Amino acid sequence: MSKSTFNLRSVLPTLLPFCFGFLLLLLAAGASVFYIDQRLSYLTIGLLSISATFLIILLGMLITYRFSNTKADIVTPLREATPASVDASFELSRWKRLATVTFVMIASLSFIGGSNYLANNSTLRWDITKDKQHTLSTNTVEFIRVLERQVQLTAFYVGAPPKYLQDLFKEYERTSGGLVMTEIIDPIEQVAYAAKFGNVINSQEQKVIVQSGNTRKDVDFTQESLSEERLTNAIASVSRTQKTAYFLTGHGEYSMLNEDNTGLSTLSQLLADNNILSKPLMLGISQSIPQDCDVLIIAGPKNQLTQDEEALIADYLSKGGDALFLIEHTLVSTADKPLSAEQLQKNPDLNSLLNKWGLNVESDIVVDLTSHVGDDVGSPATKNYQNHKAITEGLDYTFYVRPRSITLLENRRPNIKHAVIASTASTTNSWAETNRNLDVKFDENEDRAGPIALSYVVIDEKNTQNMKGGKTSDTRLIVFTDADFLTNVYIDQYSNAQMGLNIVNWLSELDYKTFLGDKKMAVERLDLTSKQKRQVIVVLFFLPFSFIIVGLIIWLRIRYNATIK
Repeated sequence: MSKSTFNLRSVLPTLLPFCFGFLLLLLAAGASVFYIDQRLSYLTIGLLSISATFLIILLGMLITYRFSNTKADIVTPLREATPASVDASFELSRWKRLATVTFVMIASLSFIGGSNYLANNSTLRWDITKDKQHTLSTNTVEFIRVLERQVQLTAFYVGAPPKYLQDLFKEYERTSGGLVMTEIIDPIEQVAYAAKFGNVINSQEQKVIVQSGNTRKDVDFTQESLSEERLTNAIASVSRTQKTAYFLTGHGEYSMLNEDNTGLSTLSQLLADNNILSKPLMLGISQSIPQDCDVLIIAGPKNQLTQDEEALIADYLSKGGDALFLIEHTLVSTADKPLSAEQLQKNPDLNSLLNKWGLNVESDIVVDLTSHVGDDVGSPATKNYQNHKAITEGLDYTFYVRPRSITLLENRRPNIKHAVIASTASTTNSWAETNRNLDVKFDENEDRAGPIALSYVVIDEKNTQNMKGGKTSDTRLIVFTDADFLTNVYIDQYSNAQMGLNIVNWLSELDYKTFLGDKKMAVERLDLTSKQKRQVIVVLFFLPFSFIIVGLIIWLRIRYNATIK
């Protein structure tokens, strides 16, 4: 036989790695085409059959040559010619490489398995989306984790639901520990099931039905994306006991129905979102405070209350009623235009009611040269809050328009507890200005230096039992010397809205956090068909698989080269 005769035994170790890697890629390609198309096409059959056939032939050849010539190893044909010491060294080197490969494989599998386990079970999240659409807010997480009743979320969406909706539902389920159950159904495909929820079969309508027990609330998100706040508020409304806040009317108060800048309609809506119903109350007509009144809100009356009305409010408080007083500012003028007797009676301080609870609202204006809104030193902005978790925790600045100062009376009942809610922070640049002629200048003989209290909380703990739920009938009272900070024009600035919600919530004797609808989600997404999703999965699979095949080829080549050297 001539020297040019083809020697399969010598060529096979060189071609083996490439053939083996190519056939594995061919087999994976055939399986991928079948997975994407979900059917057996000619291409799929051809790829699978060719790759499987040649893999079997290749393995058969390898086994045949391996056992037909035990002295001439197919992979290491020159091994017999090497000395014993070299052979022993090669064996040791081969075992080291085998151990290294085994370690790398075990480490890789452990990393992949551990990563998937942590991704599905760990509470740690890193949300890098612009609107944090995969992360629930702290308020929502704290609320969901203390739910005591099961809540069912059923979303009606025609067609493939958006990814953000699926992710949002998964976060609620994960955070609640099973108390929140979710489902997304197509009312067109699942007509019978959808009919159980009433008239919701509408291809143009998208909604979530939130249910807890016999209570239900529908949240429509046809026109805009479903936000976390709207969904959390809906869960709160079906899982909490509804409270009622009555707004006093008839004395020029700020109206809960007024949608202008000076109205309180935004506050009323925020209360409704937190399951607190707002109602007007005209004492001059009703001559009583309703039994279902959980909080009485007196929002900046311009005129004096009658003695009968004050007597009704005093009786309500003495029996354990809760109230929020928002006192409006003292009227001011210039020296050449003195205030009339009628003007001096405007914006009453209501001290005839508050003095009984140890508080006195002064006829002054609190100014702060260091921290104020715009150029108005008479509109102090502050973060100087008393440590009251339910009311002030987590608040940013709040500001107040021409507030008055509040002082504690020396002769007050010892069983009543008092605490400042917010006050100015500066001791040198803030004070209670008594000059009502707009001459803003600190007079140590007339004015009180800061910090100046702008609001107080009062609580009278009683031993008597309330008829409602057997709870103690404590009187809770909060006084702010400004009502403007909760009006429509100012409520959305800084933490004014959160402060307003917190104080009404605390007065309602509800131990949960309130929620603001301030997180608007602009959803920018790519909706894929099921086939496109499978294509993406295949691409993601082939990237690491290709690296594995290339690494296997290189490793086999290195092993062969090391053997023949």
